[in-house]
Amino acid sequence: MAKFANDPHHNHSRYHWIPIVCSVTWCITLLVLILTWVGQGRPHYVTQETTFPYISDIAADILKPLFVIGCIITALSFMGTLVAERWLRHRGRLTHEATRAQKVLAGLAIFGSVLGGAGLILLAGFDTKRYTTLHRLFLGLFMLGVALSGLFTVVEYLSLSKHNRDNRTLMWSALSKALVATVLIALAIAMGVCLSQGLELGAIFEWTISFGFVFYPLTFWIDLYRAEPKWNVQETGMQGPRMEEAR
Repeated sequence: MAKFANDPHHNHSRYHWIPIVCSVTWCITLLVLILTWVGQGRPHYVTQETTFPYISDIAADILKPLFVIGCIITALSFMGTLVAERWLRHRGRLTHEATRAQKVLAGLAIFGSVLGGAGLILLAGFDTKRYTTLHRLFLGLFMLGVALSGLFTVVEYLSLSKHNRDNRTLMWSALSKALVATVLIALAIAMGVCLSQGLELGAIFEWTISFGFVFYPLTFWIDLYRAEPKWNVQETGMQGPRMEEAR
């Protein structure tokens, strides 16, 4: 164990597994749903109003238990990702906030993730077959929460990168989050328009957004992976994270 004591590549944060769990769980859940629908001969569900089913149409059938479990794990790991990022930044293992506004933005991003996570869990439990109104309400809460979380996170990271211009990793992280969040929000708006007009494309947009969300938690992977080891923070104080992230 002693040989690892001063190894900069050893004992890095294990928190980077949280966004991986989130993305992998969500992706598997979606794949099982769509592949089951195809494997069953593309049945037309009771709640299905379009040729191509919405996720909720398939999830309200025999795969509801799987969907509920997948949503719970996804929601908790998504919230956990933002909490871990905030904790590591607070502890000095990631680039520390330079302003009070950055701390507020981080807190608002976590709040948005809690709203989104709660919405995801609730919409899974209150399926569209038995609780149509509540399901749509919680779907809106999920999308709003994730959108707010993404917005506040992007602004926070852009502010952090502005105060740490030599930190290339931080800048690329900010840009990747901004890109994914912008695309998902734009698709969500398009989906809303389709839903209001009863267009077939609404279901396609929903699946696209859902699979697109897989990439958002992964934008946190590099941040959490490169978090400074505890021993290095203790030895170098708050300067370690700035040096590590800038590599």
